[in-house]
Amino acid sequence: MREYEKKVAEYLLQIKAIKLQPSNPFTWASGWLSPIYCDNRKTLSHPEVRTYIRDQFIELIKEKYANCDVIAGVATGAIAQGALVAQVLNKPFVYIRSEAKKHGLTNLIEGEIHAGQKVVVIEGLVSTGGSSLKAVEALREANCEVLGMIAIFTYGFPVAEENFAEKECKLHTLSNYNTMIETALNTGYITDSDIETLKKWRVSPDTWGK
Repeated sequence: MREYEKKVAEYLLQIKAIKLQPSNPFTWASGWLSPIYCDNRKTLSHPEVRTYIRDQFIELIKEKYANCDVIAGVATGAIAQGALVAQVLNKPFVYIRSEAKKHGLTNLIEGEIHAGQKVVVIEGLVSTGGSSLKAVEALREANCEVLGMIAIFTYGFPVAEENFAEKECKLHTLSNYNTMIETALNTGYITDSDIETLKKWRVSPDTWGK
């Protein structure tokens, strides 16, 4: 476990961007029942947290993708954080809509981007990877080279790993489900009795609790 993975998990739990309720599950928009809910938009309301996340994104880009030309954010959750990163790195910034605008120029990618540019995509949360990878495909259809994606948090679902592998897109995250569980246990947020429930959910989230 890298130090920043633990620190980001601590921050997300501290500001309640991640909430854990094994005995009182949430219902996701997909209909899945879940013992966890993650809303990383909350990080933007906490200067210390958003700055730490921005700085760790920057370090990852310098380490993994030093030759990138453009920073791209996935709408809507990663627009603000992506712009913060691009500002510090003095790089152009664009963002990718979930679907093309229905009026005006009908843009899917907002901002100025050119064929052949090397792009790093910033995301807030990766679940199955479906919506995140749509952004990657949009950039590729614009004839850009996607170097990879970096995200604040991933649940680490096997289906997400399969989807990213199928699309040949590298994914790096600042924290992840396993680190979060360990951090939550060490800080007393959850007890040992919650661990098995949380692990079972991650294995089969579509059928858990039904």
